[in-house]
Amino acid sequence: MAKELKPFWSNYFDFNWKFGLFLILLICIPRFILVLNANETANYGYIGLIMMVSAIAPFVFLSKNGRKAIGLTTPKNRHWLVLAILWGLIFSVFLYFLGELLYKDSFENWYIYIGKSYNIPTGIQPNDKLVLFLIMAITGMIFSPIGEEFFFRGLVHSSFAKSVGNTKASIIDGSAFALTHISHFGLVYIQEEWRFLTFPTLIWVLSMFLVSILFYRCRQKTTSLWGAVICHAAFNLGMIYCIFYALN
Repeated sequence: MAKELKPFWSNYFDFNWKFGLFLILLICIPRFILVLNANETANYGYIGLIMMVSAIAPFVFLSKNGRKAIGLTTPKNRHWLVLAILWGLIFSVFLYFLGELLYKDSFENWYIYIGKSYNIPTGIQPNDKLVLFLIMAITGMIFSPIGEEFFFRGLVHSSFAKSVGNTKASIIDGSAFALTHISHFGLVYIQEEWRFLTFPTLIWVLSMFLVSILFYRCRQKTTSLWGAVICHAAFNLGMIYCIFYALN
């Protein structure tokens, strides 16, 4: 049977939970630190770099057989690609209304806090706002969906699934995904000081876990990581639209 890992990496790892844990430590810890630093300095350049590293990781570590095993294949059940778009949009809009209901326009509202990183100028003209929205939307629909889905629903999930099965693996990759997103919201930098927003963070982490299960479901139904990528891209589009046009 062809091995999932390239020959070089096969000298050091088996494609199992230990390799998955290695990947989480290798990528998620630096990413967590870089996002916190970006929130403090407003320099988000390195976030794109970590997403690029996440996206190319399957091509660095895996053989052709391994990339196929993690879902880098042509999608099947094409109607599920449409459903993936719809569910991604629905979940993002649901989170908007939940944040509005509970926290209105305070920084305890996850979309308000995340939106400050977009630096939308006050009084921006509609045409300029549309251009900025399109730039943010296109970027947000490409980099993080590909990087995160190739990494979490691809490499991490499949390596754990080899040891514990798909159900437990989806819980593990979803938990890693959700906890990593505390750096995006939860541990927040406001008025030049760090705060941990306990209850909003719990809601946010649970939401990120549930949406990661949704992404995995789309991968499962389409038999391809591209199903997860498309759902994730739709979620990001909905979130960015809400930040630009519902909150501002």
